[in-house]
Amino acid sequence: MTTRSCPCGLPEAYEKCCGRFHTGAAAAPTAEALMRSRYSAFVRQDTGYLLRTWHPRTRPARLDLDPGMRWNGLEVLDTTDGSAFHSRGTVTFRASYGGGSLHERSRFERVDGAWVYVDGEFLG
Repeated sequence: MTTRSCPCGLPEAYEKCCGRFHTGAAAAPTAEALMRSRYSAFVRQDTGYLLRTWHPRTRPARLDLDPGMRWNGLEVLDTTDGSAFHSRGTVTFRASYGGGSLHERSRFERVDGAWVYVDGEFLG
């Protein structure tokens, strides 16, 4: 691992940002932090983390990522709730990839105290 900036767009090094969530050394404290860490997991092709942080009610049995997919950046557009004081939250974001972008409002809930991804609504 290098100490370059985290793929999630925050200026911290990957190891101190999303990397600590990926390794299990820490849990994402907010819905936004989880969303950012999941984006970084897509960039790094970490299917194990993506499945672990998916709500059991909506989690797929398996996840096949395209190894040729190149994610280019993340822009968080809005957050609703999702702090340490909430049990639910949403994060609206735009993730750019080679040839386009994904614009989504993701829903998150706490399960046994940990934030998990429930589902998302694609926006324009």
